[in-house]
Amino acid sequence: MPIRPNASQILDNDSIRRTLDDLANSHAIERMWTRDHTLWKPDPTEIENRLGWLTVLDHMQDGLADLRTFAQASREASTTDVVLLGMGGSSLGPEVLRCTFGSSKGSPRLWVLDSTVPGWVRHVTNSIQPARTLFLVASKSGGTIEVMSLFAHFWDLIHRTKGNRGGAQFVAITDPGTGLEQLARERGFWRTFINPPDIGGRYSVLSYFGFVPAALLGLDVGKLLARALAMREACRKPSPVKRNPGAALGAMMGTMARTGRDKVTLITSPALNSFGLWVEQLLAESTGKEGTGLVPVAGEPLAAPKAYGTDRVFVYLRLKGDRNTSLDRSATALQRAGHPVLRLDLADRYDLGGEFFRWEFATAIAGHTLGIHPFDQPNVQESKDNTGRVLKEVETQGNLPSLPAVSPKQALAQLLEQAAPNRYLSILAYTTPSPQMEAALRALRKAVMLRHHLATTAGYGPRYLHSTGQLHKGGPNSGLFLELVDTMKPDVPVPGKFYTFGTLAQAQAIGDLQSLHMHQRPASHIALGRNPVGTIRSLVALLTPTKTGSSKPVAKKRAALKHRAHR
Repeated sequence: MPIRPNASQILDNDSIRRTLDDLANSHAIERMWTRDHTLWKPDPTEIENRLGWLTVLDHMQDGLADLRTFAQASREASTTDVVLLGMGGSSLGPEVLRCTFGSSKGSPRLWVLDSTVPGWVRHVTNSIQPARTLFLVASKSGGTIEVMSLFAHFWDLIHRTKGNRGGAQFVAITDPGTGLEQLARERGFWRTFINPPDIGGRYSVLSYFGFVPAALLGLDVGKLLARALAMREACRKPSPVKRNPGAALGAMMGTMARTGRDKVTLITSPALNSFGLWVEQLLAESTGKEGTGLVPVAGEPLAAPKAYGTDRVFVYLRLKGDRNTSLDRSATALQRAGHPVLRLDLADRYDLGGEFFRWEFATAIAGHTLGIHPFDQPNVQESKDNTGRVLKEVETQGNLPSLPAVSPKQALAQLLEQAAPNRYLSILAYTTPSPQMEAALRALRKAVMLRHHLATTAGYGPRYLHSTGQLHKGGPNSGLFLELVDTMKPDVPVPGKFYTFGTLAQAQAIGDLQSLHMHQRPASHIALGRNPVGTIRSLVALLTPTKTGSSKPVAKKRAALKHRAHR
């Protein structure tokens, strides 16, 4: 869990050392723990009531026995699958736990469904045994349109399934007094877990939003909590600040951003690959405002040091015993090339509990360093409002707004004409994940890196709207945004609504595009057509240079020469 001494040379950088001194002189750590809102802004709005993540672990300690009993009851009910319906902070932490740990023997599979794309909804629907599935309806506000649309779909599915147990197959996780709490009571949900209300969604992984799925997966929730508690105690230490693991990381990220290295690029051991999904939201939504912020880069293919610009800072999360040989070489090469690299060591997967807290604390410190308020999300509502307007147009006129017809290659070329140092490309994919899609998106990111030396991010829509969407509109105007949208066919209806899941997803894509343009962000929309993976591969080919313009003629010429040599 600690920052390695031989890798902490980055903390001896003059600018970072001054930041650490400033934190000590201003008593920033002590003020954090006394919940002093002036550490960030004079106005306490959305600060005083958003610091519950500092103490929620005590609440979770009191609830451990109940969580274990609940998980055991689920297993005894022969539950085969758990489907979590959530967005952003309600879904990304559980997704990291699912990918990192999987299900223990005898525990159900966990599906995290945070999409309105019909292909994704259909895949999960077809993969479960409805009568033996438990549905977690997770929403802090209790009224998120994506979550409630998904709930309507699965409620309808359950009541059309032989042997269903109705509301007893549903569990709510929400704040007190929400519409979801009332709905759970009216529909006879099995359980409702009421979360402490003074925690923002992206800081909620160590609350019921993370621990309920963890218990159902069969994780040792006591061990996960113990690692988080140990990190919390380490983050209480005010002196020396350099030895406070959360404050040191936050000071490093904030200072590097002020000096132009605002692309926080994660390198992770293979077992930790999904951790970036959670960090993306935490950093982007917390710091991406007032024209500044940290740009988290997760899941980007590694390249040679010369492929990276001078806008990068690297954080290497290294899990002991994982396949780290090539990653160690890459991290060393980056350091030797002059890139700042900070290495964080994890003894085992349960150290994730500590990392969750470390990064929450670090993000709050980075917000102070950047002079912004890390607990609100002023621009997220814009895209929601735009989605609402687009849906209203569908309801009144029967059609989605039309977009300019531009070929995929032309749209990408026009966007990348604006490539420049310190910019980044963000790929926003409204499509269904698959191994082929993931490979195509990775290839596109690497081609852009090698050709234009740009940092690249990638997110699935509408998930990213609750993750990096705030940064896109409120952060530095350095992003280039490439929206990739599939045909949404075959579609899936939303019971009781005039719109389908496909219409909702397209409305969200159009609404976000409108919001990006309103903020003068360069953004292009590409219709992926009937072969989404093939369309993306064609974009990769556009960016991949060959010695004679095409690799195929070269291969044919070599084959012909070889044939003549054997005659």
